[in-house]
Amino acid sequence: MIARVGAVGLILLIGVLAGGTQAAEDGIKLEMTTAVEAVRPALIRIHVVSADYRQGREVKTESFGSGVIISPEGYAVTNHHVAMDAERIVCNLADKREVEAKLVGTDPLADIAVIKLISPDGKPFPYAEFGDSSKLEVGDKVFAMGCPFALSQSVTMGMISNTEMILPKELITEEDFTLEGEPVGSMVRWIGHDALIRPGNSGGPLVDVNGKIVGINEISFGLSGAIPSNLAREVAEQIIKNGRVIRSWLGIEVQPLLKSSNLEKGILVSNVLDGTPAEAAGLKPGDVIVSLAGREVTARFREDIPIFNQFVADLEPNKPVEAKILRAGKEITLTITPAERPKASEKQHEIKAWGICASNITYLMQKEMRLDSQDGVLVQSVLPSGPAGTAKPPLQEEDVIIKVGDEVIKDLTGLREVTKRLTEGKSEPTPVLVEFLRNRKRLATVVKVGKQEPPQPGAEISKAWLAIDTQVINRELAQQLGMPKITGVRVTRVHEGSQAEKAGLKVGDLIVKLDGEDIPAEHESDEDVFPALIRQYDIGTKVKLGVIRDGKEITVEVTLEESPKPAEDYEKYKDDHFEFTARDIAFSDRAEGNVGKDVVGAYVESVSEGSWAALGGLRAGDVITEIDGTRILGLDGLKQVMAKIEKNKPKAVVFQVRRGIHTVFVEVQPVWSE
Repeated sequence: MIARVGAVGLILLIGVLAGGTQAAEDGIKLEMTTAVEAVRPALIRIHVVSADYRQGREVKTESFGSGVIISPEGYAVTNHHVAMDAERIVCNLADKREVEAKLVGTDPLADIAVIKLISPDGKPFPYAEFGDSSKLEVGDKVFAMGCPFALSQSVTMGMISNTEMILPKELITEEDFTLEGEPVGSMVRWIGHDALIRPGNSGGPLVDVNGKIVGINEISFGLSGAIPSNLAREVAEQIIKNGRVIRSWLGIEVQPLLKSSNLEKGILVSNVLDGTPAEAAGLKPGDVIVSLAGREVTARFREDIPIFNQFVADLEPNKPVEAKILRAGKEITLTITPAERPKASEKQHEIKAWGICASNITYLMQKEMRLDSQDGVLVQSVLPSGPAGTAKPPLQEEDVIIKVGDEVIKDLTGLREVTKRLTEGKSEPTPVLVEFLRNRKRLATVVKVGKQEPPQPGAEISKAWLAIDTQVINRELAQQLGMPKITGVRVTRVHEGSQAEKAGLKVGDLIVKLDGEDIPAEHESDEDVFPALIRQYDIGTKVKLGVIRDGKEITVEVTLEESPKPAEDYEKYKDDHFEFTARDIAFSDRAEGNVGKDVVGAYVESVSEGSWAALGGLRAGDVITEIDGTRILGLDGLKQVMAKIEKNKPKAVVFQVRRGIHTVFVEVQPVWSE
């Protein structure tokens, strides 16, 4: 029997359903508000200025990410890939305040970094608390908080879809997700969730319905991934305490048990590195570890590998542990003494005198490159136009510098010391014999070490000049002017205050004769014919110009002036710290309309990409008129002010510049080397 609902009943039913829907929506909103408001005051947008290394140069880059404050002292957690190599960090709080922060330490293996906000008034910061990520279950509601695309704080809602998400080997290799040589997936099992995250959300908290941090958002492959809070908290606590994470290491590579092994427990050792604790203990590829330090070990699936790696990392360095292994069907007991885990890579440094970025060589680098030792300096990138890039043969990425002149190079410190001796007190580059390793071959080249300024063109000899701009009277133009047989030039501009203006030349005049001779210019390619004829005269000579004005032929007598100095012949000043080049204002700058006639200052000719000047907003074509309130009347004044800045090393430098018709204040905030 089919139940029938009358009109009144239907209205009542709809009302009940609507009321239930509204109540559900209100419940969700209340739940979300409660959770979010517990964390929002601690949510921060992070603006990072960091060093990047490419083509033999250290360049500054700007990036944005998210983070969350975890203590009243201002300690905050974000991703390593957000804060690594940070030279300046500025954070925006939920209450719109902007505060500076310093990098405490980072851990590329877990992709976690800790920064510390600097309280401007000494008051404590709002903070959020970690929850227990091990209690999360599929279906739990979560909120992803952060600052996508560097926008202000936002929140998206979703649910847990996977509590042990890993990267699928069929789609993504470990090499696709490494940070400073560390495979993040070897240590992290992500919390998979469907709350939307975008670029800029990195480092932001994943929050449960109780307002606790249960993850640090990191990746998105359609499904979002967060680093579990239990791992993030452990890493953060070590960084706060030690400035870094101290982990143990055995020197083995492992994989899940082979399906054909028919084993129910254990983990397969796939590789044992030379000179490691595992090799010293007698461990071999093919061994199956069934227990370690009294704990049973099982890895039947790839999802189990990060858990084993975390367990090994937590062992106490230099304290022997017992390992039970299966080898050829027999159980053997070995004693292994874990060592502190070495770095996978070393920080790069720019060596300007060589035009390279280089680093020291780590143990893992040595093994991967099959080097005999860690001695030498690894070339990471080369400036093509620099000393190393123009050597014959040039140095290349992954070359290892082992000898300079008679000096054996052990590391970057040694290379710097040799470079200082080669360049100190010298204005010209010093050629030196360099030996380096490439693909296990020992090659040699000659590098001209030292600062290499771009070649300056020779000063042009001043010649006679008529201070006007012209265009060729081509055949079509002559025809339309009703004088098809004339040749010469048409005046397009008369420079203000010049002898040409005083002589009475005007825009639109047709100059057809010079001292009674026809001017043979009738094609566009003849644009330099008239200026070349003028340059044949001496400066100060009076010449007679045959001019047609309003259809009438007249003669204009004008005194030739000295040609203005071209911009390329002006002295250049290059600031090596702010990385911009400037000179005095040239005639052509004003003539071409780039600089107003009343503007006084120093003309910015170039600004290096990624430099402090570029990050502050200084541009090529700007005219610097003031620096920190001091007027700049020309290049000499600029040099004096910049020398004082170099000496005093202020936190911020304010340039007042003229940019076309606009006045702009550019605030540059450099980080000074110790």
